[in-house]
Amino acid sequence: MNIDFRVYAHFYEDICDYEKNFSKRQEVLNIHKNSIATISHIKNQMRLANLDRLVLHAQNESSIDGHPTVTNEEISKLVNAYPDLFYGVASVDPNDENHIIELENSYKNLKLKALRLNLSRLNINPSDNRLKKIFDLSNKYKKNIIFECGISYDRGYSAKYANPALYEDLLIKYPKIKFCFTRFAWPYVKEAAMLMMKYKNAYIDTGALYFDSALEFYKDIFNNELRLSWVDRSLNHQIIFASENPRFEQIRMAKAMYQLGLHDKTLKLIMGENARDFLGVSDV
Repeated sequence: MNIDFRVYAHFYEDICDYEKNFSKRQEVLNIHKNSIATISHIKNQMRLANLDRLVLHAQNESSIDGHPTVTNEEISKLVNAYPDLFYGVASVDPNDENHIIELENSYKNLKLKALRLNLSRLNINPSDNRLKKIFDLSNKYKKNIIFECGISYDRGYSAKYANPALYEDLLIKYPKIKFCFTRFAWPYVKEAAMLMMKYKNAYIDTGALYFDSALEFYKDIFNNELRLSWVDRSLNHQIIFASENPRFEQIRMAKAMYQLGLHDKTLKLIMGENARDFLGVSDV
């Protein structure tokens, strides 16, 4: 089973309306010249990219945007409507006084598989005490956490907390929680590799904001920033394929993974098994 670990459903027809929220979502993601996507279009794109499941992420930085951009309930709605296509990931804003109630509802009732936090956009230090209850609750429900790291085009996103090295204390303090750093954490790829070598609960995803083409950028990361042998021999259980669709071309990114010279076993892990392990799913 091939999985795209990080997809934004902001413009999916079931939860997006041109008059209600389309323009606002474009503004937040800093994505323009796009349109609302039909489910038939999404299925066709998945077919061309040879993907079986997409992991859809909610987005809640309401202290900046005034309200959640995509709610946990909207992601749950999509997952429930198309259970053979989607898994769902929650999002909460630690600045919201009700964020723990919202998070527990997402885990317990909405059955979302993990949590996404964008501390770089929220300008929250990973060591901030406001996050402790989030980590403790995630530990309780055995849910893992995705941190937005590396370079991003999201409006208001700062590089200040985009370096995964700033999250090392969390890897130590919460060894039962898997933490994934998005976009290879580029340009902090070696810092991410250092953490992955030291801590088996450290992961990265491949949804990079790339220069040149997807294949050229991936070649640079896997051959220069990392080494193919490092990935095949040591890091193959800790890298997860993601495209950050619709920001970049999901089909080209998926196909590029098979042109890097990685071992077949490594590709199987990166393209699906690691995502299933991170999300705690066993369906085939």
